[in-house]
Amino acid sequence: MIAIIKYNGGNVNSVQNALNRLSTESIITDDFELIQKADKVIFPGVGEASSTMKILKEKGLDQLIPTLQQPILGICLGMQLMCKSNEEGDTVGMGIFDINVKKFPAKNIVPHMGWNTISGFNSDLFSDVEEESDVYFVHSFYCELSENTTSMCDYILPFSASLQKDNFFAMQFHPEKSGRIGSGLLQNFLKL
Repeated sequence: MIAIIKYNGGNVNSVQNALNRLSTESIITDDFELIQKADKVIFPGVGEASSTMKILKEKGLDQLIPTLQQPILGICLGMQLMCKSNEEGDTVGMGIFDINVKKFPAKNIVPHMGWNTISGFNSDLFSDVEEESDVYFVHSFYCELSENTTSMCDYILPFSASLQKDNFFAMQFHPEKSGRIGSGLLQNFLKL
């Protein structure tokens, strides 16, 4: 069973619908026991970093998520909250990735919204995915490039499109909205 973490972050239903299209059973929950027992966990997110982290702390999920042993996938804000810090609301993250999340320079068009190309694949999640594939982004803040970067994108500047450290995987883009490529990436996650 796949657990989708329930909190105030949007997009949980879109993620569940994407899993349904892959004939995969999932549950949206904030129950610690169900999350810990799940085969895999997805931590999606659409929202504002500081208010979302406050909700995670109130539920204790900020303490639970870094302790999970099964494969876990953070999506968009979920990825950013797995990092060390976030300039949005001067937020302290969970520190799973030793990465700072920064705001795109204001003089440019923000948010970065729509389809863009990813490349530089360095993870099993990208097996059978062609380099220079297009995926769907919606974000105003970005994760710096680091040793945990498993793919990158260039919008104003190069940034991490995805990350991996041990059993923690993360994507800045939305695989659930990225058509065939996104479905393939979710399928690869499910196969881990």
